[in-house]
Amino acid sequence: MTSILLTVLGIVIFFVGLLISIALHELGHLSFAKLFGVRVPQYMVGFGPTIWSKKKGETEYGIKAIPLGGYIRMIGMFPPGADGRIEARSTSPWRGMIEDARSAAYEELQPGDETRLLYTRKPWKRFVVMFAGPFMNLNVAFVLFLGVFMIIGQNKSTTTVDNVVPCVVSQSENRECKPSDPASPAQAAGLQKGDRIVAFQGQPVADWAALSDRIRESRGQVSITVDRGGQQKVLTTKVLTNKVLAKDADGNPIKDQYVEAGYLGFGPSAAITPLTFGESIDQMGTMFQSGLDSLVALPSKVPDLWNAAFNGEERKADSPMGVVGAARVGGEIMGLGLPTDTTIGFMLTLVAGFNLSLFLFNMLPLLPLDGGHMAGALWESLRRNLAKVFKRPDPGPFDVAKLMPVAYVVAGLFICFTALVLIADVVNPVRIS
Repeated sequence: MTSILLTVLGIVIFFVGLLISIALHELGHLSFAKLFGVRVPQYMVGFGPTIWSKKKGETEYGIKAIPLGGYIRMIGMFPPGADGRIEARSTSPWRGMIEDARSAAYEELQPGDETRLLYTRKPWKRFVVMFAGPFMNLNVAFVLFLGVFMIIGQNKSTTTVDNVVPCVVSQSENRECKPSDPASPAQAAGLQKGDRIVAFQGQPVADWAALSDRIRESRGQVSITVDRGGQQKVLTTKVLTNKVLAKDADGNPIKDQYVEAGYLGFGPSAAITPLTFGESIDQMGTMFQSGLDSLVALPSKVPDLWNAAFNGEERKADSPMGVVGAARVGGEIMGLGLPTDTTIGFMLTLVAGFNLSLFLFNMLPLLPLDGGHMAGALWESLRRNLAKVFKRPDPGPFDVAKLMPVAYVVAGLFICFTALVLIADVVNPVRIS
């Protein structure tokens, strides 16, 4: 019963984090829109029926029933149409498409709004207004990742021995020991589980990465200094050559790629270890690159998602997850009974990853995403500056509304992909181990 309650609590906590992330995204748009004098009639977190709202000044603030998005309404997001009308437009991709872009805004126009229209602001100001939303998510991700890495830490291999391999077997074979296999150098040296290696060949070792590299580079007789129960012991053995997994530039094993290297035959233990500021920045850079790679790879994931959702095939660990799947993972994390700090770290990392994904996705230069409006502002700035250079008439504001057919296609594809991910998250979810 307790496990079920913790799982439900994890789902609730994730959705609270989701709502806060959405609220901050829209707050970014709102703050700079107001700073630049644009009238914003509405600020809403969620979609569907309004649960609560309050009008303060000229803006109505509220919460809606479905916590899967949010929006602000800005007057004059698009320039007038051929009939001279000006519309109120939403930053929400879905709400924005279903509004009648021209007539709805014309009805909301109030006396004095002529000087408070978004499209009349300089392109760089419109760019900032649209960028401010995703940038808030990037800041949230940065702060959460930095806090988790530096305060709680990350699971890292240490120089403490977790297990000793009894014999030398090529890692490419993946089999048990045979009587004919030679004893591993670690076994021959008398290395034991729990020994903490403090020096190799008389030189101190600070971390597993450095120790692993030195073992791989070694050949022949070596000395290993270990801390065993508070006492230091010096062990000697002969390093053998073995086929082991290759490592990438970051020191991570490369699956199914092997090299000949020095081999002792023991596995390191892992521990949650706080990172330094520099290590945290490096790790965030790695995660940012991984997020970009995942975004680029999304189309290639569709066949696997389809097979997982409808053909009963195994859901891959790197399969895309939607809000439902992420909430489910949050629930599972809470129900694992892990130490409190580890659970907090996992939950914060989950929310941080969601914010990083929001930033990257919204930066795509496609309508109806924020990146599409930003691209429109940049294109207008380029056109106007080129007109000045070549002494041509000012072409005026770029009418992003003309790209709405593209927005319909993009939104349609995204809705289909979201529906596929949702089905996969329900019938064949990604599970943590």
